[in-house]
Amino acid sequence: MGSSWLCFSLTFLLVLHGTFAQQRYQQQQGQCQLNRLNPQEPTVLIKAEAGVTELWDHNNQQFQCAGVSLIRHVIKSRGMLLPSYLNTPLLAYVEQGRGFYGILNSGCPETFQSSQQFQQGERGAGSRFQDRHQRIGQFRQGDIIAFPAGAAHWAYNEGNEELVLVVFEDSGNNANQLDQTSRRFFIAGNPQQGEQKQGQQGTHGLRKEQFQSGNVFSGFESELLAEAFGVDIETARKLQGQNDMRGHIVNIEQGLRVVRPPFSQEQEEREERQEQGQYGPRMNGIEETICSAKVRQNIDNPARADVYNPQAGRFTTVNSFSLPILSFLRLSAARGVLYKNSIMAPHWMTNAHSIIYITKGEARIQIVDHRGQAVLDDRVRRGQVVIVPQNYAVVKHTENEPCEWVAFNTNDNAMLNTLSGRTSAIRGLPVDVIANSYQISRDEARRLKFNREETLIFRASGRSSSSESVAAA
Repeated sequence: MGSSWLCFSLTFLLVLHGTFAQQRYQQQQGQCQLNRLNPQEPTVLIKAEAGVTELWDHNNQQFQCAGVSLIRHVIKSRGMLLPSYLNTPLLAYVEQGRGFYGILNSGCPETFQSSQQFQQGERGAGSRFQDRHQRIGQFRQGDIIAFPAGAAHWAYNEGNEELVLVVFEDSGNNANQLDQTSRRFFIAGNPQQGEQKQGQQGTHGLRKEQFQSGNVFSGFESELLAEAFGVDIETARKLQGQNDMRGHIVNIEQGLRVVRPPFSQEQEEREERQEQGQYGPRMNGIEETICSAKVRQNIDNPARADVYNPQAGRFTTVNSFSLPILSFLRLSAARGVLYKNSIMAPHWMTNAHSIIYITKGEARIQIVDHRGQAVLDDRVRRGQVVIVPQNYAVVKHTENEPCEWVAFNTNDNAMLNTLSGRTSAIRGLPVDVIANSYQISRDEARRLKFNREETLIFRASGRSSSSESVAAA
């Protein structure tokens, strides 16, 4: 009985996974006939009172192939990104700065509570006011934050420097029941007109409109809103943002006063130690629910590296095993660092598209398609994006300066296969198969198979004597 139930469960999971994969395929069928890939930069700049938002051209064929969108928020100190929700799940990478955020799910408890003394003139001196709201999380540079589709969220920059958030939106996800365009629904403010960058071409349609129109309340009648909230007409009109010209990122002059627990470096280090002691996801519905699910993980810490070579660089992943909510979003991410004169082995992603955003330096990137043709051979620098379709082979090479990047993947457990190195496809072949496949001698086949002892990242010049080590999980 037990084995039959296990067999049924595994079969059901495979069918379910295949259904999701088929849905993404049907949405993107015919979109991945790519003869040439190019590094992409933002084409539209949307200004607001306390920052700007940059949009990559969603209609570009490369983004259409992957079924994804990318935007970048630059938020000034004490600036707040107004609450909104999307029809797609998203991952945000904190490229710079720190702050805090909220994710709003109807039905989740208001676990953050406090009572405050009113100031003179507010409801009478000496009266008290109790504030309650859903939990707030803090973030810092290097964090990946996961936001489910349809969950309203906001973010605030509490630091003294600009906050830079790189936001990846997966419109090809099974959670999206609309079309292939990610749509942002603001529930506050009145986003203003944007400015298109000079010298860039691209039509954004709905993606541009989402930052240039009113919030969802603006379409309702003021009288109906007043009745729904139990407030007067004037308050209802303010809810609609009719005269709000601040845009989608607003300035909080006195700083944002919200109920949140203190957060120290010691607590951060304690969390990291606890995470490193966890093996596998906790998914039985008791320890973690959608209301209390952990949605943030830092991938900049070298101690968390999955692959590490002290001479060449490191590679860190976050997936459904290390951040269980990603199994619900069906997304994952990775962080790569290549030192000078280093190579990330030629490889391909077996089950995901990969969207690579360069955060520092530059690297030469080559991508090869199923026809054996190089569809990209270019130097990609900071701020540029490269789309690597599923199964396309890719290699990264640095020369005189290092390169760092973050990659967003369209699978919660994106799998990487290498073409060179200790765990590569070539290493798994018998020597005779290699010799006859490439018309080389057995000695040459042995050298081809065994020369590289590293797994993924190695020095470009000479034979590295040091092998990579896997960091403790």
